[in-house]
Amino acid sequence: MTADDAILLALGSINLDLQVRAERWPGPGETLQVHDLLRTGGGKAANRAFLGRRLGVRACLIGHVGDDDFADEALRGPRAVGVELSQVARVAGQATALAMIVVRADGDKTILLAANANDAWSERDVEAAAQVVAAAPAGSVLTVDLEVPKAVVLAAVGAARARGLQVVLDPSPADRMPDELYPLIDVITPNPEEARTLVGIAVETERDAIRAGEQLCARGVRIACVKLPDGGAALVSADRREVVAPLDVEVVDKTGAGDAFAGALGVALLERQELVQAVKFAVAASSLAVTGYGSQAAYPDRGRLERARAGRERRT
Repeated sequence: MTADDAILLALGSINLDLQVRAERWPGPGETLQVHDLLRTGGGKAANRAFLGRRLGVRACLIGHVGDDDFADEALRGPRAVGVELSQVARVAGQATALAMIVVRADGDKTILLAANANDAWSERDVEAAAQVVAAAPAGSVLTVDLEVPKAVVLAAVGAARARGLQVVLDPSPADRMPDELYPLIDVITPNPEEARTLVGIAVETERDAIRAGEQLCARGVRIACVKLPDGGAALVSADRREVVAPLDVEVVDKTGAGDAFAGALGVALLERQELVQAVKFAVAASSLAVTGYGSQAAYPDRGRLERARAGRERRT
């Protein structure tokens, strides 16, 4: 990375997704017939980087794949849109992470994840990732998730803070959240289940989301964007309490919607959008992400996203 242009850094998981549709969840011991097999790249960091490029910004993916034939398949989408992949390492003797996803008729999903290479980081790997972040152009934004080891997350976030970069954290899986990370985060983006794990609040209403955001800010986070069950989000900071409603869309598949939120928010911060507008931008991207089957394939480009936002503003 030698250019002076700011860049969206996406550190975290890279997966091969095997996805099917089902009419319902299976019962105990039941073999359930499914359909619409989709085999595609996924993973939280890969999805954020993919969306960043689709929205027109530079994006660099930092993570691990295995030395198997799944690796190229997992990276095909990011490579096709121009994500910088020089910081993706192939780990000898490891399989690429595999996500097995079942999507129900209402768009809800369940995921079985084999972390594999995502969890295989040596001390040298951790240092290398931190150095990449430390060398990023001024004004860059680091987006990170918890589907990689705590050591690499803390090292990369620490390097971002020293460099003066903003940090967006998707706290998934929430049970991996270390207490020492809260004060280092600019924006945290939990969904309702993650908020419950982090602060013990069942997020069912706007008020619940605001309360959860307040507790996250009390732990040191500068801004909390707590997602609501309907796809909206509550923005909480020291001096703001605001709820952003989702777009009115038909839900096809919720896979990757949270990654779209975090990725689009990172793009908005990179572009120095005003905070409420940045959250509206992220909510719009997340709303559009549920309208198609799969994650990356459903992500909007800039034109579609801006048209959807403009349409909502005209209606309101």
